[in-house]
Amino acid sequence: MRNVIVLSLLLLLNIHHVISAHKGVTASLSAKWSMTPFLLETSEFIGEDGNEKFWQFVDTVKELTVYKQGESVRSYYNLVLKKAGQFLTDLQVNLLKFALALRSYSPAVQASQQIASDEPPPEACPAFVSIHGQRSCSTKDIKKLLKAAAGRPKPYLHKNDHTYPGVNKTDVPVVILYAEIGTKKFTSFHKVLSEKAGEGTLVYVLRHFVAVPKPQKMLLSGYGVELAIKSTEYKAVDDTKVKESGANAEEDNNDEVQGFVFGKLKKSHPELQEQLVELRKHLLESTNDMVPLKVWEMQDLSFQAAARIMSVPKFDALKLMRDLSQNFPSKARSLTRVAVKQEMRKEIEENQKHLGESIGVHAGDGELFINGLHIDLDIHNPFSILDILRGEARVLEGLHNLGIKGEHQGKLLRLPVNAVDDSYALDIRHPAIMWINDVENDLVYRSWPTGVQELLRATFPGVIRQIRRNLFNLVLFLDPVREESVELVKLAELFYKHKIPLRIGFVFVVNTKDEIDGSSDAGVGFFRLLNYIADEYDSSQALMSIVSMYNKVDAGETLSVDAISAYLKRKFPKANAERILGVESEYDDKRKDGALFYKNSGLGALPLALFNGVPLSPDEMDPDELETIILQRIMDTTTTFQRAVFMGQLTEGSNVVDYLMEQANVVPRMNPLILSTDRKYLDFTAKPVVDDWEDTTMFSYFDSRDKTAVMAKRMKYFTNTDEDGMSAVTVWIAGDFETVSGRKLLLGALKRVKASPGVRVGVIDNPSGKPSEDNTVLYRAIWASLLTQKNKAAAEFVQKLLREESIQLLQKGTKMKDLLMQGMDRDAFEKKFNTLEVDFIRSQQLFCRDVLKLSPGQQAVISNGRILGPFEEQEEFTVEDFQLLEKITLSGSAENVKAKVKLMGMKAKHASDLVMKVDALLTAAPKGEVRRDVHFAKDSHSVLRLSPRENEVFYDVVAIVDPLTREAQKMSPLLIVLSQVVNVRLQVFMNCRAKLSEMPLKSFYRFVLESDVNFLANDTVSPGPVARFMELPESPLLTLIMITPESWMVQAVRSPHDLDNIHLQEVSGVVEAEYELEHLLLEGHCFDLSTGQPPRGLQFTLGMSRDPLMYDTIVMANLGYFQLKANPGAWILKLRKGRSEEIYQVLTHDGTDSPADAGDVLVVLNSFHSKIIKVRVQKKAEKMNEDLLSENSESKGIWDSIASITGGGSKKEDGEREKEDVLNIFSVASGHLYERFLRIMMLSVLRHTKTPVKFWFLKNYLSPSFKETIAHMAEKYGFQYELVQYKWPRWLHQQTEKQRVIWGYKILFLDVLFPLAVDKIIFVDADQIVRADLKDLRDFDLEGAPYGYTPFCDSRREMEGYRFWKSGYWASHLGHRKYHISALYVVDLKKFRKIAAGDRLRGQYQALSQDPNSLSNLDQDLPNNMIHQVVIKSLPQEWMWCETWCDDASKVSAKTIDLCNNPKTKEPKLTAAARIVPEWVEYDNEIKQLLGQVQEQQDTATQKHTPSPSQHEKEDRRDEL
Repeated sequence: MRNVIVLSLLLLLNIHHVISAHKGVTASLSAKWSMTPFLLETSEFIGEDGNEKFWQFVDTVKELTVYKQGESVRSYYNLVLKKAGQFLTDLQVNLLKFALALRSYSPAVQASQQIASDEPPPEACPAFVSIHGQRSCSTKDIKKLLKAAAGRPKPYLHKNDHTYPGVNKTDVPVVILYAEIGTKKFTSFHKVLSEKAGEGTLVYVLRHFVAVPKPQKMLLSGYGVELAIKSTEYKAVDDTKVKESGANAEEDNNDEVQGFVFGKLKKSHPELQEQLVELRKHLLESTNDMVPLKVWEMQDLSFQAAARIMSVPKFDALKLMRDLSQNFPSKARSLTRVAVKQEMRKEIEENQKHLGESIGVHAGDGELFINGLHIDLDIHNPFSILDILRGEARVLEGLHNLGIKGEHQGKLLRLPVNAVDDSYALDIRHPAIMWINDVENDLVYRSWPTGVQELLRATFPGVIRQIRRNLFNLVLFLDPVREESVELVKLAELFYKHKIPLRIGFVFVVNTKDEIDGSSDAGVGFFRLLNYIADEYDSSQALMSIVSMYNKVDAGETLSVDAISAYLKRKFPKANAERILGVESEYDDKRKDGALFYKNSGLGALPLALFNGVPLSPDEMDPDELETIILQRIMDTTTTFQRAVFMGQLTEGSNVVDYLMEQANVVPRMNPLILSTDRKYLDFTAKPVVDDWEDTTMFSYFDSRDKTAVMAKRMKYFTNTDEDGMSAVTVWIAGDFETVSGRKLLLGALKRVKASPGVRVGVIDNPSGKPSEDNTVLYRAIWASLLTQKNKAAAEFVQKLLREESIQLLQKGTKMKDLLMQGMDRDAFEKKFNTLEVDFIRSQQLFCRDVLKLSPGQQAVISNGRILGPFEEQEEFTVEDFQLLEKITLSGSAENVKAKVKLMGMKAKHASDLVMKVDALLTAAPKGEVRRDVHFAKDSHSVLRLSPRENEVFYDVVAIVDPLTREAQKMSPLLIVLSQVVNVRLQVFMNCRAKLSEMPLKSFYRFVLESDVNFLANDTVSPGPVARFMELPESPLLTLIMITPESWMVQAVRSPHDLDNIHLQEVSGVVEAEYELEHLLLEGHCFDLSTGQPPRGLQFTLGMSRDPLMYDTIVMANLGYFQLKANPGAWILKLRKGRSEEIYQVLTHDGTDSPADAGDVLVVLNSFHSKIIKVRVQKKAEKMNEDLLSENSESKGIWDSIASITGGGSKKEDGEREKEDVLNIFSVASGHLYERFLRIMMLSVLRHTKTPVKFWFLKNYLSPSFKETIAHMAEKYGFQYELVQYKWPRWLHQQTEKQRVIWGYKILFLDVLFPLAVDKIIFVDADQIVRADLKDLRDFDLEGAPYGYTPFCDSRREMEGYRFWKSGYWASHLGHRKYHISALYVVDLKKFRKIAAGDRLRGQYQALSQDPNSLSNLDQDLPNNMIHQVVIKSLPQEWMWCETWCDDASKVSAKTIDLCNNPKTKEPKLTAAARIVPEWVEYDNEIKQLLGQVQEQQDTATQKHTPSPSQHEKEDRRDEL
């Protein structure tokens, strides 16, 4: 019986839930474009893995859409996944599902669609080709269009266009096919075009084009939705009620919860004590009335939440964390009863101390690490996290395929892969350098201190320290007879004379012939004379002589033999000229050294300079620039030396030059091919089914990765192992060894192997013709010796075989067996050599062709998977180059990888293979930031751990989070989805804050994210993800805020409710909010190249070829920032016609999709990521002195922004009228109440003026209903209006409270919100009623101030105690000035822009807003605070009357009346309005009447087009899911 009671209690409880569960809020966000097909998004996903895969996929799904008709949506989706699965691993298929759920590739598909619409497509065409601007829907026309194509300009191709992998030719026509893959029409075009592209007669490019897009809108995900509580600190509606439920919550005896009196129940059922406690707890949690907590109850909430999360089964823990953080306001009460174990508290504190020391994370911080990469959730969103997961997948799967599991994975991942160095240095300890001075030993410098500690002594900035050490070394490579040498030598002398602590050396590159007369070759003569002077006198004397010789040379001339002889006679009359300059000169030693050193160094064209070994770039070699550059380098290098001294790496005993030359970036030779930063790598991670290369046909079917894996498996090596039997560097040589250059290359490699332990060489044959017995003789001999001989014998034999004398013997008819050497196993060799087939060489040639991209006979070198080549005809790769390559490979990561692989304990050959494969994998992976190794001191009570599934690739995810923070609201759903998408090893540390003094979270939150596409019960695809808030408390007032990725501009498009003031008590059913992603932002920074400053007031336009002016913007002075509204597609950015285009021109741009120097700036938006570009402009030569914002810079009404939604009049008239006489009124409003006030304000303005009026509204926060009805008002009352929009820039400190954001918009963006044509704008608060003609205010003389505000009234005496500006900070800051009110102000925009007022206001805002306590009334405090920098003109008092501050007597003369809040009476605005302003009610009724008529018209219109009920049913069914 008793159990029945409890059961019935629980049943009652459920009924209670059912009754209250119907109310709630849902928010959805759809894209502006139509739904894109899954098949096309999948192709884009696969295309990211390479062009080859994309086209293979396209071939596989040729006519897949045939199935679309017969199958259900779900089975078609599964079919697409199955086809994709042929090209993707299981992990990648999971990522693909996630990408499809996110619609991550939809913008890429839509971008192609938009480019197609710009073509435009011919009528009723399911697919079409465009050939150099001419279009056709039929394959039959292709031939005809190709004929004359060459005469028409080629189309511009974008970076991410899909080009068919045919023969690469530049002189053939480009054919762009716009079609939907998988359709019949596509297949017929594809067949023709792929054949022709394969033959090389055209370039075939495919762009997605869906002829009839689906009408449905597509719902997006990857954003957050917040319902913030508007009332202060959980204030319930009625105070008395609060006391009742809160008074004895903790007393067990009599407390009543939802009608149950637990005291009585416990007395009558003592044996059910435990269950009753549970029930009571449950009922308490499910009551939705939020009760304010006392301060002492809040202190421990964070720890209590953590204790609660750690107490449930770990698979439910994340869901609980999501629930607690996202619904915290209604869960807070239940958490106060959770007990926190002491050991948990202690462990959290220990871990926090450890984390603070190791990675700088403090209590309450939220951090996320994926495989050690730090994911900053302020910057990253699900779209960028998907990209990170994909990038990581390549490396993780690679390591997994190579057999690296568990702990080893993390160790290898965290290896420091040395980033490719940009500044390699050449070793300057070379005898060929003639040093002119030596700072350490020359007497000239003897007074200088010698200690390296001197570097740490403080000096004035810019002073070069004089220390007697060769810290700075300059080596000049010169040809003495070249004109450029003259200035460089003079510069060297300048440095020497001024005692700059720079050791200067010369390398003279002169003729190297043996027998040469110095009196006929000026270079040689110069060198011998120099040697003579250096020998007889000293080096510094030699330098002086060079300078005086050069001083005699006229400008534009070069040094001649006569000049040298004359100098010798004049300066050294006793010397024997013949003995010095002649053929038999005694001063000729080392003449060839310079030229040889120069040749071996691999440096570029003369003249050259090395600073501490690092070559200067050719444009730095201009003598005028060089002086500054060298001094700058000395400054920069000083800081590096200071660090080295401080860290103890450079000590008094060190030889500085040796220290410099032992750094990691010093190489024995410069070879741009080896040192280039653009590097290609082989992928060794495939696991082919068979490793057969004897069957060439089979081999040809493998893809690149499989071919590479087979080669690696079958390769044989010449080795010279380390003492541990391993080789850290594996070099493959590919070439034709029947040619001299091929043999030379291999010989060089073998010589290097002999000299260097730890290197091994494999050989691949790439014959010039089709492989046959004849053209593979040498290679088969090499291969036979590798297969049958011991390593040393094989190497010696092959070296002998490759020498030219052996080749000549073979050509004369000597048999191969006669060349064999002592100690070889002759029989085994002969047997092998005579029976080797050439099939496997055919496979090798295929590998060279398809993977290494070599033509037959071309050569390449591969070092640990890095491909160098193909080599040019004359390109040499010497033994020194092999040495350099080995050094670079080892210092990259091979050495580190080897150390880790060694610990795995495996056979030497297998270990060497693994080092090569892992090294290739890690160095090929894009260099991200440093991977952190995050671990915890203890993890038994405070770390939630989830283990990964065994024997699968796993991601190592570490989250550090306080469960009651915004980070937890975001991170918990993200971690749940992550664990569904990929296999994770998860650790979540509860990073709790202690002693909370206020509620940690004041809002409900949802993060909209799904791991896979959802389907309905009838297998149709669900409309998409939605944020649902059910079980909300009904008492508080809520405001809905969308929190989207940085570059999204969203707006509410449908909702009958007031989303700014959601009060569930007054709502029956669900409040639905529909938002739309209206624009993706294109952001940028613009600078003037000549001044380096941002060009303030410069205007850009964005459009397409058919409509060049769709959006426009103005450049700010802060960071040269600008933003433009756009959507997926290809856009053209231009300077605006008018002054911008007349004065400026675009010079270069970064981050765009056209070449940096192209005049038209082309930008492709094809993803949800932010797109930020840099543009550099310059004034045109004849406009250097003009100013964009000068007084006469009037644009003649050219501003016709697309954003303009104009009531009456065409755009052109609109512009002209603006110039004639228009009152521009700006206002902002949010929420239905303020929009009601706003309409009344507009009506009151119009009633009192005869001047045409144009209203400007901030679009960001207007409700859908206001946007719908404003046009009807404009029509009735005859005004114009425009909705302006600006996204709060990411670099400007963000406000989190909606009201403060709106205040920010009132003041911070005045210079960029309006077109330059608007000279004056008047801001009028929404809750204001105007009683005078605002034209008078517009024409009011501001006396040079940028804006005018009305001061606060002083006349109402009883409010004196509330006038905060009369005391404290404001009184001292303002001095004798007044504090102004921001409800009404007039701005002279020309003056405002000219003095950069907007930029100053933003700068001051940025400084002050970091402090949450400053700028409490942002829009009012900021201009008042800046009164000394940006002057305010005080307007006459009658322009603003408000009852709170002004006495009743002054009301008669009031020109505007504002409904200020009254801090004393707190009277509601609506009652105040009707009481204070008699005409307000009339205005209100008039507008109600108009809106009523509008509603009637709409109702009659909708009755004519009633929708079918099925749509609603579908919606309902989705709600049930």
